[in-house]
Amino acid sequence: MRYRRLGQSGLFVSELCLGTMTFGGSGDVWGQIGQLQQEAADDLVRTALDAGVNFFDTANIYAGGNSEKILGQSLKNIGAKRDEVVVATKVHGQMGESPNARGTSRYHILSQVEASLERLQVDHVDLYQIHGFDPATPIEETLDTTAVPRKSD
Repeated sequence: MRYRRLGQSGLFVSELCLGTMTFGGSGDVWGQIGQLQQEAADDLVRTALDAGVNFFDTANIYAGGNSEKILGQSLKNIGAKRDEVVVATKVHGQMGESPNARGTSRYHILSQVEASLERLQVDHVDLYQIHGFDPATPIEETLDTTAVPRKSD
């Protein structure tokens, strides 16, 4: 496997990234995209790691958060060392009924990074991406909030 620098992060990522949008879907739209459940996901993640893939991508919205849960559990189940994998996730989509449960506002980003960390069973994400444009939030608010998101103590 070949690896490339990820921007100015200091990280090297495999040229191939395992995307997990198909993890955890059920009867809704996510079920039509993919329904890969835990055992099959464990096998896929293990195969990727064995092939040298160290880069895994998910999003808070994928399968309503189930994709993050399954990826986190897979990494735990197969004993992946946290410092040997690069975990990327995203924020933007509707994660509840509240008008504050979507977008790229400071509130939504901070609440969702905490929720993603819990679902992924990790203490940090390596790449946190904005998954869409939010016309209701000034871009400065979004950029200031994402400067260094980290789990609160």
